[in-house]
Amino acid sequence: MKQLDLFREIVVDNFAGGGGASTGIEFATGISVDIAINHDPAAIAMHKANHPDTEHYCESVWDVDPVKAVRGRKVGLAWFSPDCKHFSKAKGGKPKSNNIRGLAWIAVKWAIAVKPRVIMLENVEEFKTWGPLNEEGYPVEKSKGITFQSFVKSLESLGYEVSFKELKACDYGAPTTRKRFFMIARCDGKEIIWPKPTHADPNSSEVKVGKLKAWRTASEIIDWNIGTPSIFSREKPLANNTMLRITRGIQKFVVEAKTPYIIYNKASFLQHYYTHQGNETRASSLYEPIATIPTANRFGLVTAFLTKYYGSDIGQSINEPLHTITTKDRFGLVTVKGEDYKIVDVGMRMLQPRELFNGNGFPNNYIIDRDFFGKSYPKTYQVARCGNAVPPQFSEALVRVNLPEMCSETSRYIQAVAN
Repeated sequence: MKQLDLFREIVVDNFAGGGGASTGIEFATGISVDIAINHDPAAIAMHKANHPDTEHYCESVWDVDPVKAVRGRKVGLAWFSPDCKHFSKAKGGKPKSNNIRGLAWIAVKWAIAVKPRVIMLENVEEFKTWGPLNEEGYPVEKSKGITFQSFVKSLESLGYEVSFKELKACDYGAPTTRKRFFMIARCDGKEIIWPKPTHADPNSSEVKVGKLKAWRTASEIIDWNIGTPSIFSREKPLANNTMLRITRGIQKFVVEAKTPYIIYNKASFLQHYYTHQGNETRASSLYEPIATIPTANRFGLVTAFLTKYYGSDIGQSINEPLHTITTKDRFGLVTVKGEDYKIVDVGMRMLQPRELFNGNGFPNNYIIDRDFFGKSYPKTYQVARCGNAVPPQFSEALVRVNLPEMCSETSRYIQAVAN
């Protein structure tokens, strides 16, 4: 058994998942988290592959005795990322579960049992609306936020100062717009600090004067060595609605764009295959960070293959909406740096798990395709772990400013990316 260091404060990651928060904490501290807890064997398998020095508990957080787990050691940081599905608006109008919504109370259990010096909790923005449910499983409108307030008061009654805020991952160096709620509670009398953004909109004055770096973009995460098969040579033709969405995306991000994203004579953009409020299907430019990555793959890379254009007949006026795509070679005219091109084909493929993990801020060498024992990890599992993961840049930034005494001088993320 590994010898315990009773003088070093330890770090515990509850709801550890595939290791997003743990990875960010390791970027900051230079060492693996000491304890990781998750009930899902598949999640623990990925976590263990990437954090082999961590002590893993594959069981419900409620079944782990904090006192026995820490074995006399002081807890410097306890991180909690309880299931967010039953708070998130992404769950839609489905009934909620009190048991799942109540998972956050585990933080209070740890506070009572071993009193971590700092507690950090991550969830969706709607976590602040935590309140009772009616008999049908829907939130009681007039009681929204009551349980959340009780949760905060419980920590305060145990001697913790509590603060919370919403942060965007792209502001801290991750190429995703993912926004999350964070709570910090500490009982050591030190000030709670929120990290200052390191990145911003490239058009902002802070970026233009060099005060902040520009947001990282979706273009960085794409593996351009993977081809995009023609949408016209598929064994099963795409549905009409899909073709219409692709057409609209080409209209917006290729034909009408002042500076379409061009690489290898291909104009590219991302198609989002899920609906948002108002039931509008979205697409986005590769010049911006990727949207929040869900647990199922919903991102498709669409490429318009270009060739130099010397004629005058493009099949339709460039002043009217692009016609529905049915055949090749008459799609539209694209002008790039004063030169005219025509679209001769359209390709599409779904983003691969590695690209999605890159989009969520993980390093390229993060192991996602096999577990600790070398067993292959299915793509569906990989995507699910990615969608549930905390972008590591969040936890690194939070730990660095609130627990500098535990941190190394430079981020291990830079080293990981370099490798």
